[in-house]
Amino acid sequence: MSAIEVVGLVKRYGPLVAVDGLDLAIEAGETYALLGPNGAGKTTTIEILEGLRSRDAGEVAVLGIDPARDPEALHRRVGVMLQDGGLYPGGRVGEIVRLFAAFHDDPADPDELLDLVGLTDHARTLQRRLSGGQQQRLSLAVALVGRPDLVFLDEPTAGLDPMARRTTWETIQRLASEGVTVVLTTHYLEEAEHLADRVGIVNHGRLLAEGSPADLVAAAGRVRLTADRPVDAEAVAHAVGAPTRHLGGHRYEIDVEATPAVMAAVTAWAASEGVLLTELRAGAAGLEEVFLEVAGGSITEPGERLAP
Repeated sequence: MSAIEVVGLVKRYGPLVAVDGLDLAIEAGETYALLGPNGAGKTTTIEILEGLRSRDAGEVAVLGIDPARDPEALHRRVGVMLQDGGLYPGGRVGEIVRLFAAFHDDPADPDELLDLVGLTDHARTLQRRLSGGQQQRLSLAVALVGRPDLVFLDEPTAGLDPMARRTTWETIQRLASEGVTVVLTTHYLEEAEHLADRVGIVNHGRLLAEGSPADLVAAAGRVRLTADRPVDAEAVAHAVGAPTRHLGGHRYEIDVEATPAVMAAVTAWAASEGVLLTELRAGAAGLEEVFLEVAGGSITEPGERLAP
């Protein structure tokens, strides 16, 4: 069962295209990370899903609800954590959580939420006196106060120290274990790799790659090697029978699936040439490398698309 279904989503600003025919399906209970560089279109997409921005074309269903047609019904079932929380700076932490709890028929206990996000000792602190990281945690508590079926988290650990980031990760994992669907945007690729069941990489308003972090890394599929000295990339290509390019330094990439035969051919070539391979591996080193390759490699015509 899908929590979110998007088909052919388009958002334009005059002649400029922010979201360009995006298709997306997120299953109920899944933790999904939407990744992209600044200006990729992910924020516009999320705001359309939240019912905060209109769309120009396409079909959208969030928990079976069209956000444009019935945003009030949707807002009763979702939680939204914005990077800029938009909370009243003159309110005290406990008061703010209790206020938002009053908007729901069956809210979570405010004191338990404050304990969950580590703000119990700051319950009487004015919001404007909180650190950036504490404000993020307060925004998370507000997003969760209505016991949502689905929660949108925009950069949930921005500004947090490592300990607070780890605590927030544990909170998100707890939500997932309780069957809550989580959609997050983050610039911390380690965070997406650690938390997400699947990730989608967008740029120029289009979905460029999607899958589990492990599958995306494995699908990079190229052979990477590092030698103890510069070598002739064309000689490597001839020996292996696949295009080879120089990545800089003593690092090279062979555009071929990493089979046992290919790896044996590389090591045989190195032995015949007296080259010491200090590294030989299959696929990308991690999600960050995949992200940089996918998002950095997408090309669009200058001036024709905009993705705020």
